[in-house]
Amino acid sequence: MAGLGLLALLLALPSFPQKVKSPKDLPPEYRKWLEEEVVYIISKKEREVFLQLESNRERNIFIEAFWKQRDPTPGTEENEFKTEHYRRLAYANQWFGKDSPGPGWRTDMGRVYIQLGEPKSVEKYENEPELYPTVVWFYDGLAEYGLPNAFSVIFFKKSGSGEYELYSPIKHGPQSLLIHYSGDMTDYEAAYRQLAQVNPTLADLSLSLIQGETHYSLQPSISSQVLLDVRIPSAPYEKVKTAYAEKLLRYKDIIEVEYSTNYVDNDALFAVFRDERGVSFVHYAIEPQRLSLEELQGGYRAELEVSGKVADEKGTTIYQFTREVPINLSRDQLDKVKAKLFSFQDLFPLLPGRYHVDILVKNKASKEFTSAEANLLIPEAGLFSLSQPLLANKVDLNSKYKGLSKAFLLGNIQFVPSPRNDFSPGEKMYLYFQLHNLPPELKERGAISYSLLLDEGEVSSFSRSLREYQSLPHIFETIPLSGLKPGHYQVKISLLNGEGKAVLSSSTPFYISSLFSLPRPWVLTMTQPPSSDPSFANILGNQYLNQKDWPRAKALLEAAYLGAPQEEKFAWDYCQVLMVTKDYARAKEVVLNFLKNEKTRSNFLSLGGEIAQALGEWEEAIVLYRDYLEHQGTNIVVLNNLGECHLQLGEITEALTAWEKSLEIDPNQPSLRERVQRLKEKK
Repeated sequence: MAGLGLLALLLALPSFPQKVKSPKDLPPEYRKWLEEEVVYIISKKEREVFLQLESNRERNIFIEAFWKQRDPTPGTEENEFKTEHYRRLAYANQWFGKDSPGPGWRTDMGRVYIQLGEPKSVEKYENEPELYPTVVWFYDGLAEYGLPNAFSVIFFKKSGSGEYELYSPIKHGPQSLLIHYSGDMTDYEAAYRQLAQVNPTLADLSLSLIQGETHYSLQPSISSQVLLDVRIPSAPYEKVKTAYAEKLLRYKDIIEVEYSTNYVDNDALFAVFRDERGVSFVHYAIEPQRLSLEELQGGYRAELEVSGKVADEKGTTIYQFTREVPINLSRDQLDKVKAKLFSFQDLFPLLPGRYHVDILVKNKASKEFTSAEANLLIPEAGLFSLSQPLLANKVDLNSKYKGLSKAFLLGNIQFVPSPRNDFSPGEKMYLYFQLHNLPPELKERGAISYSLLLDEGEVSSFSRSLREYQSLPHIFETIPLSGLKPGHYQVKISLLNGEGKAVLSSSTPFYISSLFSLPRPWVLTMTQPPSSDPSFANILGNQYLNQKDWPRAKALLEAAYLGAPQEEKFAWDYCQVLMVTKDYARAKEVVLNFLKNEKTRSNFLSLGGEIAQALGEWEEAIVLYRDYLEHQGTNIVVLNNLGECHLQLGEITEALTAWEKSLEIDPNQPSLRERVQRLKEKK
């Protein structure tokens, strides 16, 4: 039963956007943080998430995560980014609010200073007879934040008074800097020439703030306006991956506090394929940006907890699971993999339908978490269909695990895909897809066309007759990438009829890097039994049970039980569908085998009691319920059922004893309290 707490909480995952509050609805300290302290460095997505948080606890967790995402040295006590930010804020308030009715952080100078920091140099033109007071800040070396290599920011006092305003070549133009300009205010060229006579350097900057930008006419630079409107405002969060904020909002109710600020970004891949028995499996790979290990007794370890939830289009949970994944490495093993990415890969069976899948991975050692989501379509088994293609950079054509269930083991071939579908120049691309329920005519006369597309243009193509494929529905191709330039491509697959017309098609993107060699991850995957194993019938049967498809659920859960009648879970789940379908006699047959066994008896006492109660065997139910309470402790449901059985036998005193004990544990049972009161009045 381990992990059921987390799985139950996964049910509470929000399936729709939460209500966004207004900043004015926030408590004062949080409104100040949002609208004053971080107003210039918080991204739009982060702001949206913060306004959806419900409690101060959630807001405090978010604020901690906000700073942690920006910490350049996360392993140390000091967060240098946070320290520098508050230094800039204090500096802005001290020096830039003197000519303004408001605090310094509200001024244009204060805003730019907070966003970009100390300029490399400052030029002041405050006592020039031909110029309004003007200040030029020069910056360079900020290209990593999406900014030009070198640029200037100009501030001026409009009409010579008031606070310094941010200058725009397009909105203001050189004419706005000149005291004695009397020409046409839309004639930038005339204003530029007049300003050039006063200060040639400032004249050039008045048309373009970006150093080295080429001018073909004396007109203001559009790129400078983009710099002011887009690039500078986004620079503070250019390198911040805001996915953490969305994950924090999504999982805030189900992850412990110590995990909540430690989201690790990832790349993920989901793919759906059928095995030889026609069972559809969801294959997935998650590559977190880092895997933290702790040193323990000369080795290195991490313990991953992988939890999943699958919900249908109505939001009903169809399947949920949790897996404990221990990782133990020696020093030599760590040295081999520490420079590589880490990829966790797994699979699970899923019924036909449309679903939303959530996978949550927690690292118990480092208290970090990552997650991946996908919307999936599982086609009906008898449907004529073409699957999404899978791309891999490596294959094992004769896997030693063939016949087992393993992520991306398809037929006899083990594929090693990358969630990014990235390849280096000259690599081979291994392509796999499935083609199901082909009409005989297509099977005889049809063909598959393959096209590689770059910028919507075809760079290469080939086709192959379906008769050449001997392993249908499996289709496997090797496509050399040598000679293709780096770029973002699409591979398109089309099923052609005898006349060469496309009947079905599918495509997926891939990327050819300019790097000669790409880092590939070390893969951890869990090998499972073949799909004929009773465990998969049990999983699929429970999925039908959650869909309330009783006949199919019963058939599969019975098959699982008959395949391994000694398995407690299979017996328990089979009894659940027998109870729903009111086949109490069969349920009794199943449960008796476990009640007779001293090792398993205690686990089936409550279920045995429910079955006996459903059959009207009140005395037998009472014996089982009392045995349960003696061995397992108090349980409200069992106490309530026990009271009902006593009442059916006319044993009012015993019924009241059980129900009053239940009410002591949980007083919030109004209907039960009313029954107790009525019984006491009759008594």
